[in-house]
Amino acid sequence: MSEQNPGTGAEHEGAARPESEFDGAEFDGPEVMQVNPDGSQVAAAPEYDEAETYAATVNDAPVHAAGDGEVVFGEGFDASVTDEERLRAMRSNLEGFDLEDDDVAIISDDGEFLGFREPVSEALPVVAIVGRPNVGKSALVNRILGRREAVVEDVPGVTRDRVTYQAEWGGTRFSLVDTGGWEPDAKGIDASVALQAEVAIELCDVVMFVVDSRVGPTATDERVVQLLRRTHKPVFLVANKVDDAVLEAEAAQLWSLGLGEPNAVSALHGRGVADLLDAVVEALPEESAVAQPKMLGPRRVALLGRPNVGKSSLLNKAAGEERAVVSDIAGTTRDPVDEQVEIAGRVWTFVDTAGIRRRVHLQKGADFYASLRTAAALEKAEVAVVLIDVTQEISDQDLRIVDLVLESGRALVLAFNKWDMLDDDRRRYLEREIEQDLAHVDWAPRVNISARTGRHLEKLVPALETALESWDTRIPTGKFNAFVAELVQEHPHPLRSGKQPRILFGTQVQNRPPTFVLFTSGFLDPQYRRFIQRRLRERYGFDGSPIVINMRIRERRPRP
Repeated sequence: MSEQNPGTGAEHEGAARPESEFDGAEFDGPEVMQVNPDGSQVAAAPEYDEAETYAATVNDAPVHAAGDGEVVFGEGFDASVTDEERLRAMRSNLEGFDLEDDDVAIISDDGEFLGFREPVSEALPVVAIVGRPNVGKSALVNRILGRREAVVEDVPGVTRDRVTYQAEWGGTRFSLVDTGGWEPDAKGIDASVALQAEVAIELCDVVMFVVDSRVGPTATDERVVQLLRRTHKPVFLVANKVDDAVLEAEAAQLWSLGLGEPNAVSALHGRGVADLLDAVVEALPEESAVAQPKMLGPRRVALLGRPNVGKSSLLNKAAGEERAVVSDIAGTTRDPVDEQVEIAGRVWTFVDTAGIRRRVHLQKGADFYASLRTAAALEKAEVAVVLIDVTQEISDQDLRIVDLVLESGRALVLAFNKWDMLDDDRRRYLEREIEQDLAHVDWAPRVNISARTGRHLEKLVPALETALESWDTRIPTGKFNAFVAELVQEHPHPLRSGKQPRILFGTQVQNRPPTFVLFTSGFLDPQYRRFIQRRLRERYGFDGSPIVINMRIRERRPRP
């Protein structure tokens, strides 16, 4: 017995009509056997349509159950047979085959369906970590979280946006906000980073002010202290990089900042972090004074694309504020940024991600780890909006990002950005590129937008709703088997090595994405599986959602 998961693939190109093996030529293609009412079989040459799917010309006979319980297809599909009757007939096909324990659970009347439950979110107290660049803020965030979540590198200015994480200590849950380094009189992108840090201070309940104990208090640290005193919020002075007891004396010089006793910690080794968190948790209010109550169950939308394609601009326009740092410099975003936005009356959780570069495996430092965070953000999302710059040609990089979404099994929406900058000449070339390069995802909704001006931003809502509805779709087992029986009746699988693989039974075992399992007596060709996928879309839609078809090949038990 074997179990195979062939997955999905791009449409096969260049399929030719096979030659008959009875002509003495080498057999290089499928052959379909015509089943006559008297039980005889005659070879029937298959035809290929423009979609390169199988279409066999057969004379059908009535559908009936053979003596051993197997379903035999022939002259006309009997539409008067109910789905329940056809389901029982299809299930009877499995009698006499070796089945495993999980097979029985799947084909039972109840069926094993791996559904998805909506997560429940709540408003939590907020702790902001601030300080000048390269003092170890992100390293402290990772230490508190107990995992490598924030991008860390031994150069200043790695973190740019304010990034929120969910943390827990001593049974108390709270939101932890990592910020970029704050500097006075900053210009350009550094000024945007400093502004995000100031916003984080305003929108928190407790502040952890991180200082490098080895350097001591600086003029920038004193400016940060002045900023913190105006907020009238609890502030914990964190003396970082105190890796051993010998260095604790250096932390004493931080008393001069006037924020009380420094908390000597080592974010790298974890020294002193537990005592610090005990004090922070004790100072947290029972109810946050600044956290906005979040609506339950907003769908998570990951914004993906090449660097500098407009993902952060789209997030800012949807949020109605400068939530993410935007710059003409490619690769500005490094950590995923979550934000609840409202578009056309619907609330969504948009996740801005780092741009995926051409050669991820050749990247180093912050860019490499930013790519890893992007992949992790996609796994946590439910639908991905892939932004494509219409002013440039659709590149292999764009196609790899689309394939990344397909591999993750997330719903897909294609957003063609910078539409306001598109001229007539480029429009003609763009339509040709879409037909050629994106034909394998022609089922994905398309939206033409301008993230900079907000043009047609409201059209994202119906596209997202359609994709998610398809992603959540569940087809009853009876209807699916009726679909399979009708499909096999009209277009049976071609003959392979003198045998014709049969579909014994089928069921949908999971949604998000819709996943189907077909119990078969032999291996189904990839072209035939894609044909089944295409017919599923014609019958049930599935716009915006990938479809997964798995096979479970089962052998017949030897007769005693």
